[in-house]
Amino acid sequence: MSDSDTLLETFQAARGGLSLQDLLDRHPDLARRTVQRRLSQWVSEGILIAEGKGPARRYRAATGFAPEVLAVREDRFPTQIPLSPDSAEALAYVDQPLEARKPVGYQREFLEAYEPNRTWYLPEPLRRQLRRMGDTGQGGLPAGTYGRAVLNRLLIDLSWASSHLEGNTYTRLDTRELIEHGKVDRSKAAAETQMILNHKSAIELLIDNVDVVGFNRYTILNLHSALSENLLPNPADEGRIRQHAVEIGKSVYRPLFVPAQIEELLEALLAKAAAIEDPFEQSFFTMVHLPYLQPFADVNKRVSRLAANLPLIRDNLCPLTFLGVPERAYSRAILAVYELTRVELLRDLYMWAYERSTQEYLAIKRDLVEPDPLRLAYRDLVKRTIREIVTQPGSDPLIVANGAVEREVAKDDRADVRALILEELRRLHEGILARYGLRPSELEAWRAKR
Repeated sequence: MSDSDTLLETFQAARGGLSLQDLLDRHPDLARRTVQRRLSQWVSEGILIAEGKGPARRYRAATGFAPEVLAVREDRFPTQIPLSPDSAEALAYVDQPLEARKPVGYQREFLEAYEPNRTWYLPEPLRRQLRRMGDTGQGGLPAGTYGRAVLNRLLIDLSWASSHLEGNTYTRLDTRELIEHGKVDRSKAAAETQMILNHKSAIELLIDNVDVVGFNRYTILNLHSALSENLLPNPADEGRIRQHAVEIGKSVYRPLFVPAQIEELLEALLAKAAAIEDPFEQSFFTMVHLPYLQPFADVNKRVSRLAANLPLIRDNLCPLTFLGVPERAYSRAILAVYELTRVELLRDLYMWAYERSTQEYLAIKRDLVEPDPLRLAYRDLVKRTIREIVTQPGSDPLIVANGAVEREVAKDDRADVRALILEELRRLHEGILARYGLRPSELEAWRAKR
């Protein structure tokens, strides 16, 4: 009997709901993280309802979801995601037992056959539909304007949803508390907290450097470094091309293991990605080929999900947050790429996921105020000045701000920019430190001197 079956049988026999501790007491052989992951998954999919907070939080079956049938449903591809006949065919193949699927290695021709702006994984009608859904009305503004405007929301949504696809059991609320207030959920494994914070750093890397990052070696390696920090068995693998063989769990796909070949193909992959003109095709191409190549020891899919947002952020389109994407749908879609080099299943999931993402941001798109032109014009100066003030705890903030303003700001704007710097300094907290290249220890040292 699977872990899911075991837990669901317990729900079937219980009345009035169960707490996490109730489940752990009944199943001491199950790891706490396994139980947390299942509960988090079922809550996000509407199968269970969570009531209360902290240790008193209890879970019960949602109306219409009888516990005795959940075990049958739990491993099925979600029915709410529409599939084309080609996708259904690919799904039928990857749903077979491992022994029924043919072992396969990396197929170079899959990448070589792709010609940027001539080959299309997303046909023109789909690209047009995606653009309609993702239009923020800010296409003519500087790159990354919309991303900066929704940064606080994006940090929470994308960090939580992408981590959730990796089995992370932080809730969306817990993720918000961690990112905005630095509040760590002590009931979670340290690796889960690190994963969330790494996503935050990687997203800020993209937003803060949107003018210079792109589909190149520098960006992808540093994105991997940010996402993998303190999570790999060998820290030397952070931000470096894989030097050893890897295996894909629950798959018959065997990635390349010769480092020189991986290097060569990564360069070819990035060159093709950079040449793609349509942002959605560029985004989807990245989601297909980065995980397929597996250029890193681990964290490849996380890199692909954030890199897939780069062209959307750059073009001021709605981001792809992966909110509500079930792990079992995503994993099967990726398996179809690995084992069949077929993109239809992932394409259907991409369309469905992007529509959900844009729906989440509709209110933001309607209510978003025009970016403050002063903040936009002097953004880099404000960041440098804030960093200078905090890293020199003994300095007088007003003197530092005045000096920066006198040197670099037009006379008519000086009073407003000085006020802006001091306002940003007053609202400085742990959740926005990376924006200024600061560490929590530096903020604490500066506060201690105030």
